[in-house]
Amino acid sequence: MNSPDADGLLAEQLLRLTRRLQRSQKQYLEPVGITPAQSRLLRTVAHYDGPPRMADLAERLEVVPRAVTSLVDGLEAAGRVRRVADPTNRRVVRIELTDSGRATLRALRSARRAAAEDILAPLTVDQREVLEGLLSALVDHVPERRC
Repeated sequence: MNSPDADGLLAEQLLRLTRRLQRSQKQYLEPVGITPAQSRLLRTVAHYDGPPRMADLAERLEVVPRAVTSLVDGLEAAGRVRRVADPTNRRVVRIELTDSGRATLRALRSARRAAAEDILAPLTVDQREVLEGLLSALVDHVPERRC
């Protein structure tokens, strides 16, 4: 069994790796002209079958609706998304990707792959597969809530 110090060291290494990956992604996103938060919003919009409501985006992103409004404002100003009226309820605003937004998503995928490759470069293919399995086990595990 691991000692608490070993678990603490492992947690620290995971945090350092996360920060390194975020810095690398930010560096690759800079030429695309988009922030990490805007990138996440664009990817989230793209996962819906149709244009989502702003409230849906806030819930999916686990942020307050005002944060989504600010992100959409910036993406709309850059021509990457547009607000559209809901056909069944004119008080509801939906967000849809523009052609520029879809092109940005393609550039983002390339930037994220390049950032990941930088981080994973020291690993062999076999090591990457093991890491993927370990990370999946951690990400998919939902711990019990302790009161």
